[in-house]
Amino acid sequence: MKTADYLLVFSLKSEKYALNVECVERIIPSVSITPLPGAPSIIRGVIKLHEKIIPVANIHKRFQLSEHEISLTDYIIIANTGRRTVGLLVDSVRDVIPFDEDKIVPADKILKSLHYVDGIVQAEDGLIIIHNLEKFLSLEEDK
Repeated sequence: MKTADYLLVFSLKSEKYALNVECVERIIPSVSITPLPGAPSIIRGVIKLHEKIIPVANIHKRFQLSEHEISLTDYIIIANTGRRTVGLLVDSVRDVIPFDEDKIVPADKILKSLHYVDGIVQAEDGLIIIHNLEKFLSLEEDK
């Protein structure tokens, strides 16, 4: 299998989400995030990683989950969107799993309004929502 055939599964609250491993650069333990005045509400702040300043997205807010206080057990997924590198603050990183594209139910077959979701796949322990990192930031936030 090539890397595109794997998903990185992570948790927000008690729900499981995934990203294609192909866009993941690394996973780091949570670190201090410097607030960025004037940034869109989706941006929690910035971190410095290997001399590079990286914006950290507040995906709890994006997915309309209750606000999350950063904990020592949290992780930041460093990922590439094609346009930039971003950090995604998550509650936990669960696993890297292989997937069969034929088993993914595309988002538009569930609801047309699932803007950030590529699809949903059934895993052994429940459903996993697969997110599209390219669509994660809206055009307004990207500007």
